Amino acid sequence: MIEINLHQPLEPATSDSNWSRVTIDAIKLPRNRAALNAMLLAEIARRARAEECATAEAERAKAEAERADVLAQEVRTHVIAYAELETRNAQLESMLAALRRHRFGARSETQDPEQLALAFEEIEQQIAAVKAELEQQPARPAQPRRERATNRGNLPKELPRVETVVDLADRSCPCCQREMICIGEDRAERLDIVPAQLRVAVTIRPKYTCRSCDAAPVQAPAPAHIVEGGLPTDALVAQVVVAKYADHSPLNRQVGIFARQGMDLDRATLAHWVGQAAWHLKPLYAALRADLMASTVLFADETTLPVLDPGRGRTKTGQLWSYARDMRSWGGEDPPGVAYVYEPDRTHRRPLAHLETFSGVLHCDGYEAYARIAEKRPVRLALCWVHVRRKFFEIAAQGPAPIAEEMLRRIGTLYAIEAELRGQSAQTRLAARNAHARPIVTAMAPWLRSQLEILPGKSETARAIRYALKNWAGLSTFLEDGRVDLDTNTVERAIKPQILTRKNALFAGSDGGAEHWACIASLLHTCKLNDIDPQAWLTDTLARIAAGHKIGAIAELLPWAWKARQVAA
Repeated sequence: MIEINLHQPLEPATSDSNWSRVTIDAIKLPRNRAALNAMLLAEIARRARAEECATAEAERAKAEAERADVLAQEVRTHVIAYAELETRNAQLESMLAALRRHRFGARSETQDPEQLALAFEEIEQQIAAVKAELEQQPARPAQPRRERATNRGNLPKELPRVETVVDLADRSCPCCQREMICIGEDRAERLDIVPAQLRVAVTIRPKYTCRSCDAAPVQAPAPAHIVEGGLPTDALVAQVVVAKYADHSPLNRQVGIFARQGMDLDRATLAHWVGQAAWHLKPLYAALRADLMASTVLFADETTLPVLDPGRGRTKTGQLWSYARDMRSWGGEDPPGVAYVYEPDRTHRRPLAHLETFSGVLHCDGYEAYARIAEKRPVRLALCWVHVRRKFFEIAAQGPAPIAEEMLRRIGTLYAIEAELRGQSAQTRLAARNAHARPIVTAMAPWLRSQLEILPGKSETARAIRYALKNWAGLSTFLEDGRVDLDTNTVERAIKPQILTRKNALFAGSDGGAEHWACIASLLHTCKLNDIDPQAWLTDTLARIAAGHKIGAIAELLPWAWKARQVAA
């Protein structure tokens, strides 16, 4: 045996060699060539096996890596699909919550004190019943107990007083039997009512003739009425009209009310009276619309109005457009008013025709027809912050929503500023807005954009943000003009009475009936906006029109002009 020491690899290492670098240390090689060949062959076989094992291991590792990539891709696909399902599920839950609130929830986004008061009506009734029962029981020793403070209302001084004296049957002194003298009195006032009562107005026109000649008899001309040759006076026609369009009482209910008083009237008769009144009021309605369109600041909105479609045996959906003016928030001189316009559809050409002569600031929502008006006419749009707020309110109402809650907080700050400015001049409002509201609005837009970048594109919050940013120019109009309000609540308040009438009446009988609705409701609600009794105004106005009021002076009968004449008188 030959003993050698080697500290170098058996063969040089190359970049494409699969042989391992092996250091041989004190390897004893046999002297026999056959043995040496066998040894080398065994080493070669061993290395071949090692190479095969390494190749198999590499292939197995490669296969596992490929399988891991496939699994990772599948996981990513499932994650994306899950995220889309989560987003869609959130959208459906949002829609379901919105539908539930619309069907069962409160319509207002804030708690109305009047609604809260309605909730306690039955409790107040029960308390009153218990008090009445206690008053009938024998008196007990008085206990120092503080009476609950209640506000039962103050009786107006202008109401007529009917006095009833409850006096002693015998004024003799119980002790000496002499007559007692009155030293004072206790007065207690209670609100009473005289139920409405039908009566017959009899008009008597004496006839005169001359005994000395053959002249024809002479008598005073018969007074004119809105319904010529009919049963009602102008006051009764006004009562029916006001009950239908101002007090939301359909004609079939009024038929029942008349029947309780012994007067049998059918619905068609009342409808004829209403139609006669609407026809005579049309010139006044046109004058009201013209006056509103001459304003520099106006509010616009619309709502649906079901109309009977006899040819199809069902109702069709018409539109009741509303145009309102109210300058009291900034001390404007023009009186408040509203004009409703019925149209059979909601196409863009309808508001374009309505506002053909208007120029100024138009408060509205994001309906595209208004944007088209602004492109064609000298009209600036002031978009509604309530519409923006409502979208975030609905999101926050479903559960924790930090972005929506922060947006509501910022909008609430704007409204807190506006509350302090209500009733002040346009110049004062503009200066205060530039000082306090403008920094809030300026910081709000970039904040919304930054939130939009991190939100899923199909989420409800992202949609609400996109709606706000899309209409940002119109939302910022209030920072440029002190006459502009933050929202369209003025016109939405004007639409609510028509929604109540629609709910009770269910639908208008025809397109013509819907036009009568718009005509009469415009004039009656304008009376309410000007603190005028609609029935007193309508009774007097119908009588004046029937008596031949000049059509050229029809504007003198508009509610605010009528009120000024009454005050002057």
